[in-house]
Formats: sequence, C-alpha cells, structure tokens
Amino acid sequence: SSSNRTGSPLTFTLTNIPVVPASSWWVALPLCCLYLLMLLGNCCLLCTIRGEHVLHSPMYHFLSLLALADLGLSLCTLPTVLATFCLPATLLPFQACLAQMYLIHTFSTIESGVLVAMALDRFVAICHPLRYGSVLSSALVVRAGVLIVLRGVLLVLPVTILMARMPFCRSHVLSHSFCLHQDMLRLACGDTRPSSWYGLSAVLLTTGLDLLAILLSYVLIIRAIVATVPAAARAKASSTCISHLCAILIFYIPLIGLSVIHRFGQHLPPLTPTLLADVYLLVPPVLNPLVYSWKTKQIRRRILLLLCRRGSQQQA
Repeated sequence: SSSNRTGSPLTFTLTNIPVVPASSWWVALPLCCLYLLMLLGNCCLLCTIRGEHVLHSPMYHFLSLLALADLGLSLCTLPTVLATFCLPATLLPFQACLAQMYLIHTFSTIESGVLVAMALDRFVAICHPLRYGSVLSSALVVRAGVLIVLRGVLLVLPVTILMARMPFCRSHVLSHSFCLHQDMLRLACGDTRPSSWYGLSAVLLTTGLDLLAILLSYVLIIRAIVATVPAAARAKASSTCISHLCAILIFYIPLIGLSVIHRFGQHLPPLTPTLLADVYLLVPPVLNPLVYSWKTKQIRRRILLLLCRRGSQQQA
C-alpha cells in the first residue's frame, strides 16, 4: 500500500550488485580501498596545485575544480554504497534519497562543465598560444568557475522539486546503492511526464551540448596539431591533450551508457545498469588524479616530494 495513504514515512530500499549477497564484507573492503585511493589522490592533487606556483594557471585551476567535483560525487555516495555491502538491508528516507539524487546530478553537471572549460583551455593554448594569457585571464577563469557551479546547482533544482511532489505507491526497491533520478522516477505512480521530459531536456542541454563543444574544440586542436610542421612541437601539443582526453572518455562513456540503459534497456539483465552506475560514480574520481599525475611532471614531482617527506618524518 502507498506510504502516503498509511501515513508511515516513505523510505527506499537500496540494493547492491544482484549477484552479490547482502553483508558482503569481502566486497566492502576493496570498495573502501578505492574510496581511500580517491580521497588520497584528489587531496594530493589539490595540495600539489596549491603549493606549486608553476601550476597556478587556468588549466590547473579547472583541474582543481574537477578534483573538488570528484570528491563531492564520491563522498555523497560513500555512506550508502558501503552500507549496502555491510548491512542485511539498507533503508533510506525519502528526503535523504532526494538530497543524494540532487547532489549526484549536480556534481555530475559541474564535472561536465569543467571538462568543457578544460577543452577550451587546450584549444586556446594550442591554437592561439600568444593570446593565452590575455584570453584566459584570472577574472575570466573565476567567472567561468562560478557559472559552471551555478549551472549545476540551478539546473538540477527543478527536477528535484518535481520529484519531491511525486506520489510513490509501487515497490520502493531501487536498482542501485544510491539514488538516481530515472531510478526513482520509475517507482512513482503519478504523472511522471513533466519530470521525465525536464530530465531528458536537462541531459541534452548539458551532456549533449558539452560533448558538442568538446568535439568542436578537439577538431580544431587536431587541425592545428596537423598543421604544426616540427615533430617535436607536434608531440608536445599532443601530449598536453592526452590526459584530458582520458578524463573525457572515463566520464562520458559510462554516463551516456547509463542514460541510454535507464531509458531504453529494460530488457537487459539487472547487473548491467548496476555495474555501469558503479563505474560511472567511482572510476572517474579514482582515475582522474592518476591520469593527470602521470602526464604532468610538476604534479608527479610534487607528490613524490610529499611522500618522501612523510616517509622521513615517520622514520624520525
């Protein structure tokens, strides 16, 4: 019966991977290690960019914002993901689920905007290197960061308000160990068309336009690289884009796959969307610091210096 009719608090039941039984400590342990790696990697990245003056440039300011978005995305899912593997049954109140849904989609939208800003940064650096400092001024970078955050905060707000007014009279069992918009929407028994259409429009206006902007930037970047005659200059220009391209693929491939599966993949086994959602929310925050540390000499050197200092302090 409907929770609205009985007057009992509305709660959702979170689920983990279908083939994994409840209270699976052997799965929770590697997940904890991944979350610790994510925290360590992103915090080291932020400390390195702050402490290394040579990294105080627009590209690394955007990278700091990307690390903050990764931290927010992971931390808002950490409690429920670990709880589904450590407890026999994980119940989440509707208000908490709604807040988690809002945070997940907000941080995802912010991360998508940051990737666009980083693509435009690479375009200016490679195609117009002499104008880089004048085009990407500190004031412009600050304004771009504020607009990226405001876009994520405001764009997800209407869909959250629409979801808060939805009646739920079906099963309250979600498909994931966290709350996503499409997953909650399939359990509603009212008119879901406004929320569904707004969610689809928001995805097209963010992910769709962001991808087009990134593709256009890299088409122009590739043209500029091909036109660069010296092989050394061509290799240097290409290496500056590899880490960013890896971050784009790591983020967008699971995101697009999850959106398509939730809308058109009802015939697929339950394991498919569950694994894809876990990859989408956990893998990019873990891999992004590793990718940028591997490709950036200053970041790699600074992290090694911090680790050496910590090791010498422990020996002392």
